[in-house]
Amino acid sequence: MKTLLHPTYFPNIVSFATIIQNEIVWEVEDNFQKQTYRNRCEICNDRGQHLLSIPISHVGGNIGRQKYKDIKIENSYAWQRQHWRTLQTAYRTSPYFEFYEDDIAPLYNNNFEFLLDFNLKTIEAITESLQIETSKNKTESYIKNPEGLLDARSLVSTKIKIDTNFEEYEQVFGDRHNFIENTSILDLLFNEGPNSNQYLKSQDLSLLNA
Repeated sequence: MKTLLHPTYFPNIVSFATIIQNEIVWEVEDNFQKQTYRNRCEICNDRGQHLLSIPISHVGGNIGRQKYKDIKIENSYAWQRQHWRTLQTAYRTSPYFEFYEDDIAPLYNNNFEFLLDFNLKTIEAITESLQIETSKNKTESYIKNPEGLLDARSLVSTKIKIDTNFEEYEQVFGDRHNFIENTSILDLLFNEGPNSNQYLKSQDLSLLNA
């Protein structure tokens, strides 16, 4: 089914299951909002859940709201080096980190000007790793109540707690804390590797119709 979804920073597992199971139309004409996964993703480390946040360039108040596609990354801060080191520390002992690190590392070695472009590249890197095609469909205007599309744009919010009831899988530090659900797709990829594709296809997404 055609589904409207925001491109986010290494999307969480619910979002990627949605990408795998549906024909995606990327929402690129909305306004940027704070406290969303547009510039955040959550991973697991030895202490539990950990947030990675991309710094963005803030504009003056006279400009008002900016469209998501116009938001620039604040590259004066070495956030890429910090994020990559954090990922290495968190997942270097996972079963498949070394298998995929050469696919992921270039994203942290090259600067991107716009947040949207970078997020689409993170999604493309994962879909290539999973050997599936990345949707090229994008919105041409913002429509509050779209017709003929499943609207999954609410998945972008960090404020909405989603009870997925997805199957648990082995996490690197699972012996130190309980299973942490719906983290970044990176967590699934580094822990489950090629099995990630089948895992994402088999999860129940009836929550999207709630």
